[in-house]
Amino acid sequence: MPHPVMFRDDDFGLAEVREIALGFPEAFEKISWGRPVFCAPKMFALYGGSVKPAAKGDDYIQYRHSVLVKVDESDRQALEQDDRFFFPAYMGPFGWLGLDLTAGRTDWDEVRELIDASFRLTASKKLVRLLDEG
Repeated sequence: MPHPVMFRDDDFGLAEVREIALGFPEAFEKISWGRPVFCAPKMFALYGGSVKPAAKGDDYIQYRHSVLVKVDESDRQALEQDDRFFFPAYMGPFGWLGLDLTAGRTDWDEVRELIDASFRLTASKKLVRLLDEG
């Protein structure tokens, strides 16, 4: 059974995240888990996320207007101190964090830097070289 679609094209921040993510070498968008996922060819950003419930039986807490990125372990502790970030269900244990785009004023330069860092952590050396030459 496929996941239900969990976004709309006019969702807050999706157009901006899409523009940033699709600007990376060989980047493309696909729908996985009902959400826009950006790959090159490995996933490097995802729009929307959730947090596991505190108690069994509770629903997942949804962060519909967020971006999930892979973060370097050296940056993780500092980012986790910021209330705008969350530990996403399923992906958190694999080095990913979510940024709630609605938690205050969105700094799109920061979002671009986070997506850039995530791309560099997941992309091939060839794609990173293309990005740097770009």
